[in-house]
Amino acid sequence: MPKGKLTKLFPGGNTSRGFFSFYDQIIGPNATRIFILKGGPGVGKSTIMRKIGETVLELGYDVEFLCCSSDNDSLDGICIPAPGVAMIDGTAPHIVDPKNPGAVDEIINLGEFWDEDKMVAIKQTVLQSNTRVGRLFKIAYHQLAEAKVIKDELDSYLEEAANHARVNETAGKIIKKVLDDAPVQYEKEPKSRRLFATAFTPQGQWHHLDTILQDVKKLYLVTGEATGLTSRIVGAAARAAYECGLDTRVFHCPLEPGNVDLVVIPQQGCAVMKDIPGIEFKPQEVNSIKKVKIYNINQYLDEKVLAIYEGEINSARNRLADAINRAISYISQAKAEHDLLESYYIPAMNFEAINAKRDEILTRVMKYVKARPLSSPGG
Repeated sequence: MPKGKLTKLFPGGNTSRGFFSFYDQIIGPNATRIFILKGGPGVGKSTIMRKIGETVLELGYDVEFLCCSSDNDSLDGICIPAPGVAMIDGTAPHIVDPKNPGAVDEIINLGEFWDEDKMVAIKQTVLQSNTRVGRLFKIAYHQLAEAKVIKDELDSYLEEAANHARVNETAGKIIKKVLDDAPVQYEKEPKSRRLFATAFTPQGQWHHLDTILQDVKKLYLVTGEATGLTSRIVGAAARAAYECGLDTRVFHCPLEPGNVDLVVIPQQGCAVMKDIPGIEFKPQEVNSIKKVKIYNINQYLDEKVLAIYEGEINSARNRLADAINRAISYISQAKAEHDLLESYYIPAMNFEAINAKRDEILTRVMKYVKARPLSSPGG
């Protein structure tokens, strides 16, 4: 039996607004079961989710790994669409509590498996480390907020130089291609799911676009330094597809979550994406993509206007890069401190009992998986 498809996404991100969560978008309202894992750092939540996800993948079911933006090696959750099962880390900063307790959601408390006496003995160390982690993230978010202000300044110069009519024309051309022969329908409300495709992480700006685009055949790539305008074009395509009754997967900007970086339209086998600053991505390395159409809006920027603001533009570029680099540095420091925090918990954990609990959860997950044959549509 062939393995299922693995998609890697970010359900939350370190942004100019602080930690921004799309956790309500992890699984739809008709979910079969949502397991919410509670417990401290280092208690094995990510390991449990990864092992269960890998087991289900081997059985041929598609699985989503919901990656952690604050630790490149950790998961914040998994989603198994076919049976409608999700498993989510419900601890801070992405606090998740049951919405339909018992009927759909349940809490798995891994705090049952630590030695309370050992934890109490290191109380002050844990409190100090937790405070330090929180402080480092706050400083990182201040840097990202500063980066957003600088980005707005940079965009103001570029957008003053832009021929907005031609930019709108570009959006119209893309929308026309996206909707070509589309199965337009107004009988039922389409699904629009919103997440992050990229993130500011301890290791820099990170992405798993190769997995997100693995079923896309046509990619419309909007390039140009005026990324405020390229975001608007992508957002316009997402709205147009949705308004024509098509399901969309919308991926937001990690610096400013109100902006859109990418929309995937599964029924059309296509995606519209802006050239995202700070990441390296080569569409030709995604096997499914057979056609890439590039729209460069730099051609619609007036060189005379750009020349007026040349000094300001160069200054803003440099300050923006510096602010983002500072933010990443503080996120990395927060991760290092969080690793220390985990090291305080690990000696107090009964991992034999945790492994037994993992096997128990896996047995329950498999019950839901086997109740939904592979040919069934995703949840």
